[in-house]
Amino acid sequence: MGTLSHAITAKLALPRHDFSHRRSSSSSSSYYGLPYLNSRFPRLNSTRLAKKIRVSAESNKQRPSVDYNDPEWKSKFQKDFESRFNIPHITDVFDDAVPIPSTFCLKMRTPVTEEFAGGYPSDEEWHGYINNNDRVLLKVIHYSSPTSAGAECIDPGCSWVEQWVHRAGPREKIYFKPEEVKAAIVTCGGLCPGLNDVIRQLSRKVVQNVHLSGGSLLGVSRGGPSISEIVDSMEERGINMLFVLGGNGTHAGANAIHNECRKRRMRVAVVGVPKTIDNDILLMDKTFGFDTAVEEAQRAINSAYIEAHSAFHGVGVVKLMGRSSGFIAMHASLASGQIDICLIPEVPFNLHGPHGVLQHLKYLIETKGSAVICIAEGAGQNFLEKTNAKDASGNAVLGDVGVHIQQEIKKSFKEVSVPVDVKYIDPTYMIRACRANASDGILCAVLGQNAVHGAFAGYSGITVGICNTHYVYLPIPEVISYPRLVDPNSRMWHRCLTSTGQPDFI
Repeated sequence: MGTLSHAITAKLALPRHDFSHRRSSSSSSSYYGLPYLNSRFPRLNSTRLAKKIRVSAESNKQRPSVDYNDPEWKSKFQKDFESRFNIPHITDVFDDAVPIPSTFCLKMRTPVTEEFAGGYPSDEEWHGYINNNDRVLLKVIHYSSPTSAGAECIDPGCSWVEQWVHRAGPREKIYFKPEEVKAAIVTCGGLCPGLNDVIRQLSRKVVQNVHLSGGSLLGVSRGGPSISEIVDSMEERGINMLFVLGGNGTHAGANAIHNECRKRRMRVAVVGVPKTIDNDILLMDKTFGFDTAVEEAQRAINSAYIEAHSAFHGVGVVKLMGRSSGFIAMHASLASGQIDICLIPEVPFNLHGPHGVLQHLKYLIETKGSAVICIAEGAGQNFLEKTNAKDASGNAVLGDVGVHIQQEIKKSFKEVSVPVDVKYIDPTYMIRACRANASDGILCAVLGQNAVHGAFAGYSGITVGICNTHYVYLPIPEVISYPRLVDPNSRMWHRCLTSTGQPDFI
């Protein structure tokens, strides 16, 4: 199991001291009258480097081993699952916390006049709230055999066991008065399409049109001050809601902040919003920015295809993002229909030898006259010299496998005296710095809304995501234990292989 250790960045967007909670007339929904954010985003007063945070779902809770011979093992497994996926609430620490009726409403209502005979339905008749006991089924496929494609089995017999998680959305009772809320928003790690779309949902008045451009209004960075210093600053500024946008490591930091706030008995809600174009966060259908990244990658793949097919013995090589997971490379290859070889970190391959990539490439040149290769940045790292260098987030610095592949192709064809024209395209930062597409824009909007709903409902130490097309709240430790990876036995990878027609390179 891998360890993840990002540190929370020091950039916080702090709200004004004017806690006006007037609803914006341009908005179709009310967010409890959240205070508006300042247009300036000061750094925390700290220069000390952050400590590495290593959080695992196993770290604080040892899951009992399952005895499948026990006739009650299913019920015991479900109880353990319910315990692990029980989301933390403010009443766990403040048992005297008193809920108040929610100020959230579906839309602005015009005054009822005598001419408007029907009027609006009463609050009792308006079914716009989520019951605290609502659940979403985590797994929807009943695999009858562990040999089924993509099978995810709990026991050797692949028994069906229901696993439920908390449904996201507005609650009828809230634990924070809107006029007393002082919220902070932090974006961590690298850029991702849709960051501004989420920020806009958290504070719409000041950043009304910020979603029309890519990047992050708040800025992004890696590293930062220690957890205690971050919480010190939150306490000093009176922040009682923190929204954290980031990946696995950032969520590890958010969970550490949540635990530190509980330790100090601070009445603070810490809510995460998963941000990674790699789509490598557990349990979720997808993360925001992924669809846009795949769509933007089509430009690079199409360019490589045109270059390769316009040249004599042309080979196009496209390197896409994907440190430990190859979701972008796989989906981009499948979407384009122009890729002949797709290489991802989860599937080992050989470059040389009778069954290697280069041998198959020679076959493609002989039969088709050209070829296009798509490779994830984390693939083939075993062919490169390890440096043991780390970036600011504690991740190993990867070698440039794209350049290595390019050089090996030229070398291999030169040895057999066959001319080859290799074009290498690396759109790494182009696919993440653009504006979110419509699909991601909608996803970001709903994630941002549900993050606010969760915080007002008193939940903390949670992240919001989409499971089986429904929005859910998940405890942070359960989604950061290790990166989500492409399953080589999954139907999606099989579809990709069918599209490329490539063999196993082993």
